Amino acid sequence: MFRHGVAASLSNLGHLVEEPANAEAWVRERPGGVVLLTLRSAEDLDRLTTLCRLRPRPLVVALSPADDASLGVRAMRAGARSVAAREATASTLQRTVSATLAGEAVMPADVADLLVTGRGGRTPRGPAPSAEQIAWLRQLSDGWTVARLALEAGYSERAMYRLLRALYQKIGVSTRLEAVMLAYDKGWFEN
Repeated sequence: MFRHGVAASLSNLGHLVEEPANAEAWVRERPGGVVLLTLRSAEDLDRLTTLCRLRPRPLVVALSPADDASLGVRAMRAGARSVAAREATASTLQRTVSATLAGEAVMPADVADLLVTGRGGRTPRGPAPSAEQIAWLRQLSDGWTVARLALEAGYSERAMYRLLRALYQKIGVSTRLEAVMLAYDKGWFEN
């Protein structure tokens, strides 16, 4: 549901404002539209990720709490084009939607700061990795191939890929680069 005045102000700019029950179906029916997606839970972030995997990628403006820049960072990394505070004024949302439609990315300064510094926005979904898993990440960050890592660890290359994929899922990332960046951010290599 839109807050009072937001739908009207977007309509006044000439935007068709709808509140579909199924955002994924709506995006497929109306490519080129902008989705304003309020982030309140992990399920909302998963919904954002699903939307941003569609092709062509939709324009998504994630609405996150003003006091949680890391959620805005996670939204941008998941594929949101822009981020605005859930509490933003109607005029701020108007500017954000217009800029997003014009091909620009809009976000609060604290979200941009976290993106630039490479900190924040990554929350492991489970317990921290084991010492062996951290060693794997350290070796990958040193340029080791998966084949070399598998040989050193005593696994087949295929098994090593499966173990790494499970590790990435455990810590809430999807790629080797994201896993290594997270390890640096969390200080796992400092031991």
